[in-house]
Amino acid sequence: GLGADALNPEAVARIFEAKGRPSFDPLIIHVHHGSEVEKYTAVPEGLKDLVHTLASRFWPGPLTLVLPKADIIPDIVTSGLPTVAVRVSAHPAMRGAKALGRPIAAPSANRFGHISPTSASAVQKELGGSIEMILDAGACSEGLESTIVRPVLDEKGKPSLELLREGPVTREQFRNLVKVVRRKPSCRP
Repeated sequence: GLGADALNPEAVARIFEAKGRPSFDPLIIHVHHGSEVEKYTAVPEGLKDLVHTLASRFWPGPLTLVLPKADIIPDIVTSGLPTVAVRVSAHPAMRGAKALGRPIAAPSANRFGHISPTSASAVQKELGGSIEMILDAGACSEGLESTIVRPVLDEKGKPSLELLREGPVTREQFRNLVKVVRRKPSCRP
């Protein structure tokens, strides 16, 4: 994937430019440990236990949580939305967020709408010339994007999940932990 300091709006803008990504399509931020979620989000009290359970069960790994954002997150990262997508990747290269001490905005390293590359040579072919460097940490085993969920309170005030994008973590795995509800319609493109 591409990576930039998620707290630096200029660096994040370069991701959108390199990918040809529309500004209305928010980015995922990667942190090095689930305990960092509190720094970058404003999770309501009624959802904290669920967020902690999901983080301990599926992180590091292919699960992204969409949570209310903290003021420290620049609007360019979230496309002006009040939420931020957060993930702890299992890939050693992405665990470099620990050394940086800041979250990394990191979408796939492809032009917007194209298939995600799984090797450094595929990234070079796709984005060569529009990015500063390629860190070759070996080929990915698959190019499947993470599962994205939004923890919400249901109509009875109980924690539940909206499944926003299916991926490696399945609906059935969530059902063992919490009620999965249909995604609410959005006015966003």
